[in-house]
Amino acid sequence: MPSYCNTAENPKPAQEERDLLIGEILYQIRRLGQAGTLYSKELIKYHQISTPQLNCVLALHANGPIPASQIARLILVKSSTVTGIIDRLEQKGLVRRVRNSPDRRVIMIELTEAGESLAMNAPPPVQRKIMEGLRKLPLLEVENIRKGLHTLTGMLDMPDLADLEMEHLDEEIENTPPLDLPNE
Repeated sequence: MPSYCNTAENPKPAQEERDLLIGEILYQIRRLGQAGTLYSKELIKYHQISTPQLNCVLALHANGPIPASQIARLILVKSSTVTGIIDRLEQKGLVRRVRNSPDRRVIMIELTEAGESLAMNAPPPVQRKIMEGLRKLPLLEVENIRKGLHTLTGMLDMPDLADLEMEHLDEEIENTPPLDLPNE
């Protein structure tokens, strides 16, 4: 009988196996975090821009001029946070605020030529690498990963995160450009 089968006679091997699996899961989560940190450091070193700033630039590149509130929804941050991101991008000459509407309260954010250039030349976000890898997997495996991650994020008990994600998930999926992957 495999060690992961929990029986009344021998529950200990099953618990040991579970603990090993949990340790591996936590290790892989740390690796994902480290990949994000490394990516952020490279962005700052080579492009003098943070990951949230690049996410903002990429959202504008994909959607054209849009209000700050829509950028916040697309990059999953609060409106107050996106204001600071836009301020820093404007100081770097990557975006500008434009009033094109008869209603002067409506301010659109658009990329400058330098912002467009950055969007075209910046390294792809870690998320894109993961998307490319997931698209190569069988559908059942992708569904299992989704279920597992959903279970893990549910354990975090972060209702604000869940509300923000669910509120804008469909919009984000619709605005995700298709990837050109080589045929294998």
